[in-house]
Amino acid sequence: MPGVQIPIGQLKPEAVYDVPGTPDWLAIDDHMWVSNSPKGTVSRLDPKNSTVVATVATGKRPCSGLAVGFGSLWVPNCGDQTLVRVDLKTNAVTATIPTTIGSSEGGIATGASSVWLVIDKRGTLVRFDPATNKPVAEIRVPAGSYGIAFGEGAVWVTSTDGNSLSRVDPATNLVVETMAVGKAPRFLAVGEGAVWTLNQGDGSISRVDPKTNKVVATIEAGISGEGGEITAGEGSVWATVFGFPITRIDPATNKVVQQFFGPGGDAIRVGRGFIWLSNLKEGNVWRLDPRRIEATVAF
Repeated sequence: MPGVQIPIGQLKPEAVYDVPGTPDWLAIDDHMWVSNSPKGTVSRLDPKNSTVVATVATGKRPCSGLAVGFGSLWVPNCGDQTLVRVDLKTNAVTATIPTTIGSSEGGIATGASSVWLVIDKRGTLVRFDPATNKPVAEIRVPAGSYGIAFGEGAVWVTSTDGNSLSRVDPATNLVVETMAVGKAPRFLAVGEGAVWTLNQGDGSISRVDPKTNKVVATIEAGISGEGGEITAGEGSVWATVFGFPITRIDPATNKVVQQFFGPGGDAIRVGRGFIWLSNLKEGNVWRLDPRRIEATVAF
């Protein structure tokens, strides 16, 4: 993308956290959490400095996202087919819930007093009650759905196989709308007034208006392929894939305004005033000031 591409080496992180292994999925509360699949752990990072303050064994091959809610971190484990609950204050595992997991490249969400996870390739969305750690509802969404996010009063699920985004009403446990988006959507985010899907098939990003359930923009970002992630906040939409660690979209114009290229990238989150980037192949996590990112230009 000429005119907006910048070598990632030009960007200076505020902090670099050393997380040996493959630091992957991210979630934020008062601290930042990152999963580490080969080590079977999650690590807790201090947002005020660059220290890893705790590492917790959660089970075999944590996968398919991390989520914070109800005083806990929720960790799906693909290796032993469990959903593990970690207490945010004590860093102790307080529950291990047996469940299948739809895809290692999926997601988990919290909202409407529940935890939400797709458990198979057929499109079974399960709603867990954190008061009992038990499933309380199963909702049929399109087959090949894996990505999930909560926001704007709804659960949003992407069908990678069906090129669609579904909206689930938590008040009724019903799919109220399924809309076509870009090719092979997987990861998604809710924020900056919209739902955003990162479409692995063609590298585009679809913007959906949650008031009308309509696609209002398709942004050609040029970041196709497996993996990647997307998040929204601090006035921008942020996406990552290997080779392009950060792509920044301006929601006012629906245009890519910066795209950093080079080594790094895997998962990205906004929280506590920072942008957080896990660099799976480099074994570290970056904490970035969004103002510093915006001020970085190509030489």
